[in-house]
Amino acid sequence: MDCRGCLSSHAAIGCSCGEGRSTTSLSPNPATRRHILQGMIGAAIVGFSHRARAQSELSPDAALDQLMAGNRRFVDKRMTSFDEDLAILKQNTAAKQAPFAAVLSCADSRVPTELIFDQSIGHIFVTRVAGNVATNDMIASLEYGAAVLGTKAIVVMAHSNCGAAKAAIAGQSVPGQISGLYPYLRGAVEQSGPDIDAVARTNARIQANLLATASPVIGGLIGDRKIKVAAAFYDLHSGIVSLL
Repeated sequence: MDCRGCLSSHAAIGCSCGEGRSTTSLSPNPATRRHILQGMIGAAIVGFSHRARAQSELSPDAALDQLMAGNRRFVDKRMTSFDEDLAILKQNTAAKQAPFAAVLSCADSRVPTELIFDQSIGHIFVTRVAGNVATNDMIASLEYGAAVLGTKAIVVMAHSNCGAAKAAIAGQSVPGQISGLYPYLRGAVEQSGPDIDAVARTNARIQANLLATASPVIGGLIGDRKIKVAAAFYDLHSGIVSLL
């Protein structure tokens, strides 16, 4: 298999061509590597008059609890996010954002992340890609959310009847670059077999673990107990999000 297109985040968990290398082998000192990256991020935001802060002093556990409480309101059809004054929200978030949590979710149109968690403008930092896979771009975005914006929790959320999981299971030739997602999902397929929802759940766990281990920035914040990474599964029929 030609894995020249494999991204470094894929290489962090290995690929079938044997060319993948663990990111931990690149440096004998993860702490030093983390400090270097954090310094680079710090340099990138020099010139901003104020560092964005989380909306509240939530702990990582409290941030997860707030997301799950919002999902319960969504399921019970008693949402509150629409009652918030959008004019005030827009005014307060025009200059900067300060989300309390981030979500890596699938690009599926049936998974409207803010609605599912009953959150409004500026509350959650959302990244979306088919199969909710932790590509380089997704990791970089979530690192920004964690290191610069101050998010306290990251949820990798899969969902039922996922088309990306289904395609990866089939493993057939497809047009364009869709098959570029297959390497990220292959581990979940190998572990869970042909069951689409089982593959989606396993993939969410794999991608959450990848975020926590392949990113020195996020891993360092986890070690300092400043952020929590969790995997979750959204059921399209019931509307319920379950932490895995």
